[in-house]
Amino acid sequence: MSTAPIEATWIQCFRRAFALSGIGEGTVVAILSETRSRAVNVKLAELALLEIGARAFHVTMPTPPQAEPVPVRSTGASQALQRNPAALRALCACDIIIDCTVEGLLHAPETPELLAAGARIFMISNEHPEILERLMPDPLLQPRVAAALELLRQARQMRVTSDAGTDLRIDVAGAPVRGNAGYLDPASKVAYWPGGLCLCFPKAGTVNGTLVMAPGDVNLTFKRYLESPIRLTVAQDYVTAIEGDGLDAALMRSYIGAWGERDAYAVSHVGWGMNPRARWDALAMYDKADINGTELRAFAGNFLYSTGANETAGRFTRGHFDLPFRNCTIALDNRIVVERGRLLPPLA
Repeated sequence: MSTAPIEATWIQCFRRAFALSGIGEGTVVAILSETRSRAVNVKLAELALLEIGARAFHVTMPTPPQAEPVPVRSTGASQALQRNPAALRALCACDIIIDCTVEGLLHAPETPELLAAGARIFMISNEHPEILERLMPDPLLQPRVAAALELLRQARQMRVTSDAGTDLRIDVAGAPVRGNAGYLDPASKVAYWPGGLCLCFPKAGTVNGTLVMAPGDVNLTFKRYLESPIRLTVAQDYVTAIEGDGLDAALMRSYIGAWGERDAYAVSHVGWGMNPRARWDALAMYDKADINGTELRAFAGNFLYSTGANETAGRFTRGHFDLPFRNCTIALDNRIVVERGRLLPPLA
């Protein structure tokens, strides 16, 4: 399934996503890609923008050499731009950047500069276009995401529990919140497709407790469902113990340790999925090369715990785990918003 043709229906999907994001005739749009980008998505973006009448052009960067000790996957911290001054000037002059880089610009070092210049970023996750078609941006999801973000913005503490043994407490007071419905609404500077997440980046020293991953939970860096339990102890943001007798725990200990960086063990962001069309079981249906795993981050009611880069806490590392948990209960202060993996009104 890795090689995909250009389908007319996919061009129309891209066109609808761009129109929802405020791209119209005359909008100046850069399509940012790299030599290892998914070529079909780059071409679909170009064709859709030209049909709309946008003033579109390409910025294509050579993918930099792999310099890390382990394979890098799904970090959201693209290295493609390499602070190239000419490329940055071109991107800063745009209204909107369509981000088709492999890892995405979410945590890239150049992103603050691009946003400060007035450009907005619409990230197309490195997914097969069939996945993007299934998870089209939905304006009806936007008010529910907005309501979730407001609840999280007003909260002081998040507590996450589960029958498997999770009991995690996060001080979320003042933590920056992010989320979208899969397109750039007028208030957004950054959005990504597929969408449907509500999350925050905790301040330093605010996350403590225990996380227990059960069979069926997901390690998205490995694009793998867990088959054996893992118990993670978290103290002052950092995973201090990874316990478990199975292969899943051994793989996690080996990969995270290979970075040789303490910050690879620290929390990046926490939150939950909001997208009712995203499916937990979808990972079983695709080859690893066809997916980036965004769908598994966004499926409704999952608790998403991530390790790695956290600008709020002043930490940057390319070591990264995205870990969606099923069947958790999430409370903001004393209000339950997710009960045993099920979104509650008004978020449902």
